[in-house]
Amino acid sequence: MQQGNADRPIGMFDSGFGGLTVARAVIDLLPREGLVYIGDTARYPYGSKPLGEVRRYAQELAHSLIDDYGVKALVVACNTAAAALPVDELERELGVPVLGVVEPGARSLVHATRNGRVGVIGTVGTIGSGAYPRAVHATGADVTLTCAACPGFVEFVERGQTGGDEVMVLAERLLAPVVEAEVDTLLLGCTHYPFLARVIADVMGPDVVLVSSADETAFALAALLDRLGLRSTRSGPGGQEFLSSGDASWFVETGQRLLGPELVTARRWVHDPIRRPTS
Repeated sequence: MQQGNADRPIGMFDSGFGGLTVARAVIDLLPREGLVYIGDTARYPYGSKPLGEVRRYAQELAHSLIDDYGVKALVVACNTAAAALPVDELERELGVPVLGVVEPGARSLVHATRNGRVGVIGTVGTIGSGAYPRAVHATGADVTLTCAACPGFVEFVERGQTGGDEVMVLAERLLAPVVEAEVDTLLLGCTHYPFLARVIADVMGPDVVLVSSADETAFALAALLDRLGLRSTRSGPGGQEFLSSGDASWFVETGQRLLGPELVTARRWVHDPIRRPTS
């Protein structure tokens, strides 16, 4: 595996804005690291698309970050993409360290439970892939897992609608399986879902712990960089670059509200399916 210059940026991609929760955690924990983030807003949401199609998108984004931006490590900040293209496979293909959000989230979930009944909510694609049952099983924890798909959540977040009666009614219906399972810990298995945390918490009740994989992914990234000797040596902030496959001005307007002041500008990212792998 090529390690290269430790001051090269970290690459990160998501179907749109949800991965900004991971970007926020990385910026806060690793302020000296440079970051290049691509939001594939022209093709979002991924959750309802066939996994083969999402896999192709993930390969295009990943190869662009390697080939065009020379990143030293890659974070797949999208649960659906990580489910469609396992990170170990992508790591072998790219030759750089790759980290997803599924495994760190699963570890955090099983560590937080008190009664052994845990839940995961995610997109149709993520839940249907079985990625979380596999990741939870791999931890070796003695837990009972209930999964529920939540179609529509991503669209609400992308529209900036994170509260109100319409969102609450949908949440009550979609979260019914995990409520009935009496889970005490619920993993938000989509990087968009932390933006709906208030509504989800109201439906689940005060005794249920909500777990976001964003912070756990940032900690796992820090440990990975340290282990490989790839932690940045610069003395000041690393800086960030944001790209969107859709309307860049809309990405800035919406993304700044979700991420914070670091998102000042964004450039247009154009995918190149001719140059990227298609299988």
